[in-house]
Amino acid sequence: MAVYVYGHKNPDTDSVCAAIAVADLKSKLGVEAKPAMQGELNPESKFVLEKFGVDAPEFIDSAKGKQLILVDHSDLAQSLDDLKEGEILGIIDHHKLGDVTTPNPLECWIWPVGCTCTVIKSMYDFFGVEIPKNIAGIMLCAILSDTVIFKSATCTDKDKEAAEALAKIAGVDDLQALGMEMFKVKSAVEGTPIRDLLFRDYKDFDMSGNKVGIGQLEVVDLSILDPVKDDLYEEMKKVKEEKGAHSIFLMLTDIMKEGTELLVVSDDASVVEKAFGKAVEGRSVWLDGVMSRKKQVVPNFEKAFAG
Repeated sequence: MAVYVYGHKNPDTDSVCAAIAVADLKSKLGVEAKPAMQGELNPESKFVLEKFGVDAPEFIDSAKGKQLILVDHSDLAQSLDDLKEGEILGIIDHHKLGDVTTPNPLECWIWPVGCTCTVIKSMYDFFGVEIPKNIAGIMLCAILSDTVIFKSATCTDKDKEAAEALAKIAGVDDLQALGMEMFKVKSAVEGTPIRDLLFRDYKDFDMSGNKVGIGQLEVVDLSILDPVKDDLYEEMKKVKEEKGAHSIFLMLTDIMKEGTELLVVSDDASVVEKAFGKAVEGRSVWLDGVMSRKKQVVPNFEKAFAG
């Protein structure tokens, strides 16, 4: 029976590349494993897989009767809707432990680092398995993406060490150049449907019983988003209504200025001031130095909603 390795809904580059890498590692350890994903590739992930000649994972929409390994998430809201119908064998992640539970013991690798692929690099080392050149390339790209080329608050020395080691295997000399190439692809918005943009990197959360959605668009210059900002705001209002959410937030992150304009659609916008000490002006607030949803936005909102 094949084991399916998959990441969160609205898959990002780490989620996709982690699934491929874990499936490769498990296969080499004698487990029949298949990489999978819960959605379409975003432009950056597509670029990364094409650059290193790696096939995209297969699409998965049901856990029923399947053995599963979760990567880059352990929250029910981000996983397969019928997750309880499958058997979870493992979790490999770099986020806080979510609300997934299992009836049996499982393999768990959850580390406080900037990227799941940093953890997976250590797994290859632990099991003494060589990382193929193309897999090393996509893992490196995942680290550059998740750590915003090492600028994010989530980035650790472990991420930098893993990236350097993977770069050697992949034959990449200039990590900065590769990272900027990826972020230019990530910044492309022209011709993309507005809903696709909003959901390009989006996650749902349960915060003290409130449904909260937080998306993020990372660009090399915020002015790129000026032509679509009004439409994004209108789409956020629609999504809030459809999901019955308390709030939908969209992080418009400028990787060069190292800050985020947070677009806000909420039943109570004062939660933003509680979280960041800054009130929303109109429909958004500028958060200087904020680049990480995981480390700088989600924990602040969780405290604000709890209090």
